Amino acid sequence: MRTLVISDLHLGSRLERDVLRRPAALERLCAELADVDRLVLLGDTVEMLEGRPRGALADAEPVLRAIGAAMGEDTEVILLPGNHDHALVRPWLRERRSAGKSVGLADRVPLRSNPDLQAMARWLKPARVQVRYPGVRLGEDIWAHHGHYLDRHLVRQPQVPAPAIPEDYERALGTSIAALGAVMAAALPPIIGEPIDRLAGIIRLAGVAALPIADALPGSGLLAPLSAGVLGYQFRRVGLPAMASVNARLGVAEANVLFGHLHRSGPRSRDEPGEWEADGRRLWNSGCWVYEPLLLAGASPPHPYWPGGALLIEDDVITPVGLLDDVDPRELR
Repeated sequence: MRTLVISDLHLGSRLERDVLRRPAALERLCAELADVDRLVLLGDTVEMLEGRPRGALADAEPVLRAIGAAMGEDTEVILLPGNHDHALVRPWLRERRSAGKSVGLADRVPLRSNPDLQAMARWLKPARVQVRYPGVRLGEDIWAHHGHYLDRHLVRQPQVPAPAIPEDYERALGTSIAALGAVMAAALPPIIGEPIDRLAGIIRLAGVAALPIADALPGSGLLAPLSAGVLGYQFRRVGLPAMASVNARLGVAEANVLFGHLHRSGPRSRDEPGEWEADGRRLWNSGCWVYEPLLLAGASPPHPYWPGGALLIEDDVITPVGLLDDVDPRELR
């Protein structure tokens, strides 16, 4: 079975940084999907944190219809919500809690639990669609998760117990700097809101989610562009250890853990392999499908934050790929 894992599409982004609304990017992905048996949408498929979920879903519909048509019959799409489209599983989570049922590591979420999930499944036809949360097993030794639980290891309080269950992380999912920034940005004039919105995402990627909201206001020194080198350092110093902590606390048994969330694909050829390994597990990041000018101005692929990152799984061999590396950058902006 040939499986493609992509994450962080952020379809419907208010600033239109989601590249799959660009014809060249969507055509390239659909061409790849012609040879895929299973597609995994590993979280943040739709941008629902910016105060316009209906508009985001409307923007996502033609993209998801194109993906479904490219996949065709006898194929499967596995959808995992992340933190930016967490609303897709909230009704199901509330139902579980009301019934006194705990959440496992790879539970199947009924499409009927949310009309938006039903709509997305229709758009992805003729591919079969299933929804999993918080993770999914993709092979005998492969577990995939969006990765948003790692945010709880970037702040001091509240602490997640060890060992932990998914419910411990779900209860601890508070309002992050990124979420606050998105809400603020949506309510402000564009000239003010856009810098806040961009900065909120950069702060999360940099692994400094504990910064006070005041530091994210216009005029602070943090509004200066941050280099991919700085983010790469933070990714290695903070992001990877945080994901390793999640795996250890949840008792993930699989040797390979795939995640997204931090938008940095890897491991790449120049990465230190040991930094991507912890407690007998190897980490893999699927990258993103967002063009962020603050990170990519003047850059060119191959680049760890370049949109189009994906993980290809074939015969349980995992390979990071950059599907948009050969697309003219002018067609992604």
